[in-house]
Formats: sequence, C-alpha cells, structure tokens
Amino acid sequence: MSHPSYLIAAISNSGQAPETSYRQLQNAAACPSAPYGEMFKLEVPSLMVGTLDSLMNLSDDLGKTDSLIESIVRKVEKSSIELAGKKATELTVGGVPSTRYIQQFAWDYAKFPNRRPLKELVSLISGGVAAIDEELKQLSNSYGDKQVALQDAKRKKGGNLLSVDLNDVLDEKMVRGLKIMDTEYLKTVFVAVAKAQRDTFEKEIYKMGGELVGYGGPDWSGNQSQLGKSNNFGSQVDRHQKKGSPVVPGSLEKVMEDNDSILYTVTILRSMYEAGYYEGEEFVQGTKLDILASFAKVLREKRYMVRENFTYDPAQQGKAAMALEQLQVEVDNMRSGLTRWCKTHYGEAFVAWMHIKVIRVFVESVLRYGLPVDFTAVLYKVTTGKDAQLVSALDKTFGENKGKEEDIEDEEEYHDFVLIKFDP
Repeated sequence: MSHPSYLIAAISNSGQAPETSYRQLQNAAACPSAPYGEMFKLEVPSLMVGTLDSLMNLSDDLGKTDSLIESIVRKVEKSSIELAGKKATELTVGGVPSTRYIQQFAWDYAKFPNRRPLKELVSLISGGVAAIDEELKQLSNSYGDKQVALQDAKRKKGGNLLSVDLNDVLDEKMVRGLKIMDTEYLKTVFVAVAKAQRDTFEKEIYKMGGELVGYGGPDWSGNQSQLGKSNNFGSQVDRHQKKGSPVVPGSLEKVMEDNDSILYTVTILRSMYEAGYYEGEEFVQGTKLDILASFAKVLREKRYMVRENFTYDPAQQGKAAMALEQLQVEVDNMRSGLTRWCKTHYGEAFVAWMHIKVIRVFVESVLRYGLPVDFTAVLYKVTTGKDAQLVSALDKTFGENKGKEEDIEDEEEYHDFVLIKFDP
C-alpha cells in the first residue's frame, strides 16, 4: 500500500506574527504559482527546553530513535499484510487513515505529558514501541511454530509410506495377516522403501547389519571330551569371532505399496546377551546389547525408512486427521488474533512515531533559532514526483545562499531552515 510523502518544515518567526510565517511557507511551495504540495498547519506543543547540552545530545539520539520506531511500524504493517493476504485492508490510526491522522495531528497530552523533561518523554515513547516490537516477536514465533506443526501434520497425512502415520493406512485385517513378533529378543519392524530401491533392498536385507550380532560360541566339534568344561564359557569365549546380520531368515514380508514407496515388515534379533563371568571370587553380571537401534541406523544410512517405534493401534486410526483439523483451527485462530493485534498496535506505534517527529521539529528549531521559542512549523503533503522541486522552492525562499549548492563533509543535505522528511 503506497502512502504519500510528507515534509515537515519550520522557520523562525523573527518577531513577526505566526500567520505571516505561515503565509510565507504556503506561498513558497503550496500555491498556484508553486504547486508542489498541499500544506497543513503542524501544532508543536510547548515542551521543556532544558540545557543546550541536553538538547544537542538529544538531537543526536532522536534521529536513531526515529529510525528505530519507523522500522517497528514497518514491521507491524508488513506482518498485517502478510497475514491478511489478498484480504488486506488499509491500517488505521485511531480509527482514521494514517494520512488523515498526520494532516490533522494533535498532541496527545494525556499519554505524553508535554511538561516532562524531553529525555524522559522520548524514553516513554520509545519504551512503549520497544514493548510492541518484543510482543510482536513472541506472537510471530508462536504463530510460526504452530504453522510448522500444521505443515508437518499435512505432510504426514498426505505423504507416502515413508512419512505417513501407519495407523491411518493399515487396518486390522491387514495386520492380522502379518507375522508380527514382539518379544524380549525378537522384534518385527516396519520398513518403508522407495520403489526405485525395491530390488536392492530385497537383495541385501538379509546381509544388512552384518557386523552387529556375534554368533560365536563354544566349539566342541573338534574335541568332544571338553564338552561342558568351564573354560568354554563366559570370558573364555569370544561371541564375536563369528558375526552376522540380526535379520531372521525368511522373515521379510511385503505389506502394501503406493505410487512412490513400498512397506515391508522384517523380523530381527532385538537384543543380544553377553554372558557374565567371574573375576576371582566376584561374578560380573552379563549385559544385554540393544540391536534394534543399531540396525535402524544401518537402514537409515541406506535411505530406508525404519518405523522402529511404531506399534499398530486401531484406536489411533483417524486421530491424525482429528489432530490435523485441530491444528488448522488453532492456526486460523492465531492468524485472526495476530491480525487484530497488528491493526491495534500499528496505530499505537504510528502515534509514537508522529510524536517523535514533532519532538525532532521542536529540538531542531530551538537549536537553530534559539530562545525564546518562536517558530512556525507546517506539514507538506508532497505532490507525486515534486519532492526536489518543493525543497528547491523552500531553499530559494528561506535559504541564505539563494540557489547555491554546498558540499557538506558528512554528505547530509543541509538547509537554512528545519526540514524533516516523513514517509509513512
């Protein structure tokens, strides 16, 4: 949404009536002979001046504060537009369009008391906007997290067998036809494989994880007289002298397939017991090694999707769809709430921004024209494409160096009067 550009100008009254200064500003750039914009009076309240040093320090800080508040206003505005999409409507300030608020600006004495020291007043205004910024970050993060959860749920529901919730694609009849083991030492796992990997998977499945299981043990075939002797057990035996895959031979079963992938079951050794042994008079307990986790890792390295934590539960069927529907409701509610929040707090941030602009006009005018405070400020709504001509007209009327350009070391534009740009 495009907004008109504004310029705030202030000149010293130099002892003349404010009405005279007002007419001079109008004749310079907002009249039939100089039609560069539309001019409005800008009422600047009587603020506390303080010391010259405090004003100079404040002048430096005000530019940064102005830019910071502008960035927050833009951020709230951008968030509102993104949330509303094609349904975006113009944001308002106090119930009126921002252009009307600017052109009819009136200082809010209740919210920003003009008799407070200027530094405190600026801190009050900037602190309120900083709180808006922090709240926007928190709300946006919460909304973003909920959107990610929703997209993840949609991906799982609408995805292939590599990602979908298996409770939603399996039924009791299908599961009853499978040989599913779930004991202390045997476990049937579901494995989803891309169709392009079908042949490779079926060919290598019984060899996968070939280093995981130790099948070694006492060998009495060469000397049966040693059968049962203690030196053939415990620490005297290397279970891992012969290794192999944990996959039970002949256990691979195809469950189902879709356009992209195939779902299998395969039964494996779930764990392996390493025998205990004696160290002197003390017996060291044996240990149980978890093979399932290691086997799942081997398959994932081959880009096979192991669903090792899946257990079929008919009661869960359809719950994913219900959870997805609930997530969608939550996201919609959060979007509506955040949209309303943006509409409300855009106005608050914009009001703060306008008040900072007016404080800048006051401070710059006092620093330039001195005391007692005696200046007239106006607001120009610049005609499209006439910015340079309007500024040039003001320079010709109020500049000491009529039409003469100066090179400023810091490359900032300098004028012999107060001029502050405002692009809402």
